[in-house]
Amino acid sequence: MKIAVVAPSCPIDPTAADKARERAAAMGAELFVHDQCFASDGHFAGPDEQRLAALRDVMADETIHAVWMARGGYGSNRIAERAVEDLPSAARQKLYMGYSDAGFLLAALCKSGCQAVHGPMVQDGVRDDGEAALERALAWMVRRHPAALEPGLREGKPAMAFNLTVLSHLLGTALEPDFTGVDLMVEEVAEHDYRIDRAMFHVTGQASVRKVARLRRGRMSDIPENDRPFGSEPAAIFSDWCRRSGIVDGGSAEIGHDADNRVVPFPL
Repeated sequence: MKIAVVAPSCPIDPTAADKARERAAAMGAELFVHDQCFASDGHFAGPDEQRLAALRDVMADETIHAVWMARGGYGSNRIAERAVEDLPSAARQKLYMGYSDAGFLLAALCKSGCQAVHGPMVQDGVRDDGEAALERALAWMVRRHPAALEPGLREGKPAMAFNLTVLSHLLGTALEPDFTGVDLMVEEVAEHDYRIDRAMFHVTGQASVRKVARLRRGRMSDIPENDRPFGSEPAAIFSDWCRRSGIVDGGSAEIGHDADNRVVPFPL
């Protein structure tokens, strides 16, 4: 199996790429890390056109079986709509894995009939216990090992997973997929409680999101301290907006910006 790594957002740490190559080889897979992953143009891993070209190159390559997003950050939204225009047939035969900022691409790919998967990225390999995250991602890409999956997935029920802020920003755009009947999971990192509250207001207020089967709360981590205490924790914020909107509160989900992030395949 051949897996390609591209960076649609920010550049990757070479150490992370080396760790991922080692783990992939141990599972019998070949990891091709595109040179674009190490490019730099301000905040981004190269200009929009370079990032888009790298992604489109690996999407069209018939020898590549999966595309693994290098890391998050910011930038995939700037190329996502063009990334799924006039897709070559080879692009629909691949699995695409990532999370965080890559959620913009996952949404676009899912909407276009490609196999999008929420799961650990290459840069996660340099986290504490990052090797476990790499192994989990590769276990799904290479072997479709069920132990990699988020444990609350329901057999026969479609599921999607997004960073809450990313989800809020893609709603109403050309990237938005169909949420009807979906078990929708959200996670967040490094956002104040009031921002989580505001994002939940926006997400749960959307008519399209109110068609989900249920909404599940992933980990909300590294929350900054506000100058005035918000007075409500993320779990309570989440439940409150589910109640207000009439969306079923599906409880917690094993996803987040950490090494324990689990795999969630989107529906085809």
